[in-house]
Amino acid sequence: MGQFSLSNIFHLGLKELRSLAADKVLLGLIVWAFSGAIYEAATGVSQELHNAPVAIVDEDVSPLSARLAGALYPPYFKTPELIRLDQVDAAMNSNKYAFVLVIPANFQRDAAAGRQPEVQLNIDATLVSQAFIGASYITQIVSGEVGEYLTGRRDAATSPIRLTTRARFNPNLTGLWFGGVMEAINNVTMLTIILVGAAFIREREHGTIEHLLVMPLRPFEIMMAKIWANGLAVLIGVAFALGVMVRHVLAVPIAGSLTLFLAAAALYLFAAASIGIFLCTIARSMPQLGLLIIMTIISLQLLSGGVTPQESMPAIIQNIMAATPTTYFVRLAQGVLYRGAGLVEIWPDMLMMAGVGAVFFGIALFRFRKAVTQTQL
Repeated sequence: MGQFSLSNIFHLGLKELRSLAADKVLLGLIVWAFSGAIYEAATGVSQELHNAPVAIVDEDVSPLSARLAGALYPPYFKTPELIRLDQVDAAMNSNKYAFVLVIPANFQRDAAAGRQPEVQLNIDATLVSQAFIGASYITQIVSGEVGEYLTGRRDAATSPIRLTTRARFNPNLTGLWFGGVMEAINNVTMLTIILVGAAFIREREHGTIEHLLVMPLRPFEIMMAKIWANGLAVLIGVAFALGVMVRHVLAVPIAGSLTLFLAAAALYLFAAASIGIFLCTIARSMPQLGLLIIMTIISLQLLSGGVTPQESMPAIIQNIMAATPTTYFVRLAQGVLYRGAGLVEIWPDMLMMAGVGAVFFGIALFRFRKAVTQTQL
């Protein structure tokens, strides 16, 4: 009976693959999600300061003020433009500049006399990430240039220690390295739930689910067939995304074993697909499923640790997300792809992911069996 069950699962899965191949919309979604979307997410959203427009109000017109203006240069900032003080408000209101540095009159004389003159930095804080990073950069640049001009040293005072900063795994702090990999990880969740969910709803809307029910098939066989078939399509897609788009097109180094990541991803596909089937047992139509998927995917992606570290979230959110497989998948995926973690480091997350996935699969199987029984009656 076990061999017969495996045969049914295999042939039902082949049917799913043929149905997927005939659906041009879903095929296009898969291709875009693991190619163009990866490139767009990596290059379209900058995580660092780049060509920020900046202006300077120089009321001192001294060698020191000219030195400050010359210290703001590409690629972090555009070449600074000189404007008058009465032009600042209008320029900021029109979103012409992200930063305006106002250097007061007698700035160099007061600095040399030790009077600690104030330099005003106006920031367009609607650009939140750019404003935070740019303000820090400009503050360091101004302090360093003034200190070097006055004392010949970039640090204003001698420190009893020397702090050496070392950035691990991404030494240049390049945001592109993060965006492409995380988009691939997030798309695994999104496409698995969408494909499996759409397969079930399509069967229901076309009436073919009744054809399956009159055949000697078990609900377990139907579910597993849809899981392995659609999961295989997603697994091939993410392998292409990481092996071609991330590693070669974006030139992002992958620290760990791609084979280990794909093995963990295959286990996660089972868990994510179970969530998709569970949603199908709740929805009665494709629009309802779409609404449920939107709420589910957004929550999983935002709260799983891929966008914001879970340590910064409220404890109740962390406890809730501990009951989802996405949390463990994101953590182990980042460990393997970013830090080169091996099986020894990620096996607890794989075990937890498999356990949570088994719970969702059991719930989905129970609800699907109940739906089958009601249909047969």
